[in-house]
Amino acid sequence: MSAPRVESIACSSPTGIHQMAYYDWGDPDNPDVLLCVHGLTRNGRDFDEVAKRLSKRFRVVCPDVVGRGLSDWLVNPAGYQVPQYAADMVSLIGRLQPKTLNWVGTSMGGLIAMVYSALVAKAQSGKAPVPPARLTASIPDSVVPITRLVLNDVGPRVEPESLARIGAYLGDLTQYDSFEEGLAYMRQTAQSFGLQTDEQWEMFTRHYFVQKDGHWIKHYDPNIAMGFAGMTPEMMAKGEEYLWHVYSKITSDILVLHGVESDLLTAESVARMQASNARTQVRSIEGVGHAPSLLKDHEIDLLESFLV
Repeated sequence: MSAPRVESIACSSPTGIHQMAYYDWGDPDNPDVLLCVHGLTRNGRDFDEVAKRLSKRFRVVCPDVVGRGLSDWLVNPAGYQVPQYAADMVSLIGRLQPKTLNWVGTSMGGLIAMVYSALVAKAQSGKAPVPPARLTASIPDSVVPITRLVLNDVGPRVEPESLARIGAYLGDLTQYDSFEEGLAYMRQTAQSFGLQTDEQWEMFTRHYFVQKDGHWIKHYDPNIAMGFAGMTPEMMAKGEEYLWHVYSKITSDILVLHGVESDLLTAESVARMQASNARTQVRSIEGVGHAPSLLKDHEIDLLESFLV
């Protein structure tokens, strides 16, 4: 399959209804679903190469998290938080009605998966840990558990140094006169992804920018920076404590892809993840920081061997 079907679903927030776009690969009647959820400023097209290969086995669904790509922007930027994203995934999964659900989450997409797992536990038993106020989300009576979970260079702890780096580029609203200028910018700022060839850089950049009024701009709502900036150290500490608790209770098989040079997921955090949950497997990728791009064959091989 060379191109996905482009669909959307209506999701709710405290300020109203928004449409979340998603890319649907493979047989739409396949009950085995692989949900691929991207990082903070990226979008669902990050997983094109993954989907082209794995859609032979799964129905691969790759959403644009609200505020990114083809999805609507929120009226209130304060809503750009993991609880809202997790609630939107509940809506999407409810539409897909999978028999089995597998999940690949890059960075933010992995945090969403962990919160979703807590929502599943709460729906099934009512005994999940109560999250901090900013991590609450409404849930239906029945949700689908994750069978296999891939966390792409993310865990319960996010290092402060990486947050500072991310915040610096998040608010950069520079416009470019050509796609080639945008590509040059990506080559300077995204070296940690470990891309090597011109083709990889072009694929990585292709959907990150959109042309508007004769310029190339980043394909996300710049106001997502407000939700990001609103996280205080105290909130981050409470969120981390909650996520470690959640992580220890996850019953899915877990694969952690760790960029050896990552400034977001350290070797110490990876070791704690293994100690916290015996279901954790780890594959370290040399020459890559945050985060493995999942554009290279050997990276997709790791996913395939775990998921299939």
